[in-house]
Amino acid sequence: EDFLNLIFKAMMKDSLNSSHPVSSAVQSSEQIEEMFDALSYIKGASLLLMLKHYLTKDVFQAGIEVYLHNHNYRTARSDDLWDSMNEITNGTLDVKKMMKTWIVHKGFPLVTVVRTGKIISVQQEKFLYRVEPENWTSDASYLWHIPLTYITNRCNFTHCTNAYLLDQKSGT
Repeated sequence: EDFLNLIFKAMMKDSLNSSHPVSSAVQSSEQIEEMFDALSYIKGASLLLMLKHYLTKDVFQAGIEVYLHNHNYRTARSDDLWDSMNEITNGTLDVKKMMKTWIVHKGFPLVTVVRTGKIISVQQEKFLYRVEPENWTSDASYLWHIPLTYITNRCNFTHCTNAYLLDQKSGT
């Protein structure tokens, strides 16, 4: 419950246009200090949980092990983690491309799901809790690669979970 409260607080902060990306280029030590705030840590943890759920626990753990082995006692960048995950997925999913959309954009998407008979349509747009005129910028170009998981009436949650990667503004 405490972790969920932290996540919701971070999401509230991240839903403001004054938010910042998890990862960005820095020019000064002050900018470095600003980057390492609660938002970055909590959003980062949430993104790793999202990735673990999408890849499955075993694949995610194998990617972490490759990452730790390859960067033992050395510096690393976020791309190094995504490259390790790509290595484990054998090119079936471009983890780096997917995760870059989450760490270089501030905020998060709102996904709208509409069911018409057996057809499910999904659409994404940037979620803003409150527009702050002094910080407003157009985010029309924001596009996340959103891993969606779902089950059908022929399955239960522990068996045959299906996955769909929404990597466009809308999909069916």
